Amino acid sequence: MGYWVAKAILGPILAILFRPWSEGEDNVPREGPAILAWNHLSFSDHFFGPLPLPRKVTFLAKSEYFTGRGLKGLISKAFFRGVGQIPVDRTGGKASERALRTGLRVLAEGKLLGIYPEGTRTPDGRLYRGKTGVARLALESGAPVIPCAMIGTFELQPPGRLLPRLSIRPGVRFGKPLDFSRYAGLKSDRLVLRAVTDEIMYAVMNLSGQEYVDQDAQRTKKRAKPGSAATPDGATPDGAATPDGAAPPDGQAPPDGATAPGAVPSSVPGPP
Repeated sequence: MGYWVAKAILGPILAILFRPWSEGEDNVPREGPAILAWNHLSFSDHFFGPLPLPRKVTFLAKSEYFTGRGLKGLISKAFFRGVGQIPVDRTGGKASERALRTGLRVLAEGKLLGIYPEGTRTPDGRLYRGKTGVARLALESGAPVIPCAMIGTFELQPPGRLLPRLSIRPGVRFGKPLDFSRYAGLKSDRLVLRAVTDEIMYAVMNLSGQEYVDQDAQRTKKRAKPGSAATPDGATPDGAATPDGAAPPDGQAPPDGATAPGAVPSSVPGPP
């Protein structure tokens, strides 16, 4: 109930202030389970990503959003519960397994599950290597994966900025569903999990036009010096790298106009 109340109140306000745009909503099934795999550019993604969809999207949110103290903590907890977020401990080990089981439960109930495969917001606007949890969810549930790309929200609300810029018009693209039924029974194969994850990130990259970096975003944040752009180890001078040294999915060349992982896109697609 809180989700729809929040959406009913915030939706018109966001539409008037920011004029958000969207493409490909029809690629998201109107019923049944599906995994929505997003790039993660800024805090604003929580608002503008699910906005154009007529169905509720349940996200697995880090538990810190629900454990803060004081007025700020109460507001944070109320907001994230109101928009349908589920707190999970993502510190690794058994905690990661519990998060996976929570996601599988959401899918078993026939709902839409939103997930950020990078595991955190990008530190510099580039697309970072996905964690294989999204692949495990896809293979264990059998649900299709919808690649989703936020556009412009990094410029709208970059790291450290509290209020979003009204001059930026954010958008979101929903790609064609990805079916991984060909990997049935291989949910424990680490190579398969990496291949599935890379295919998902490749689809997100093609939708977003971002430069791909074959590094973990959280580790890159820790290595970055305050006030300087993060440059992952092993990256080329301009920061480009290829995902695990792999070719595009199924060994095919990128479609016309697409940018292969690690390449610098000539331009970032804008709103229609």
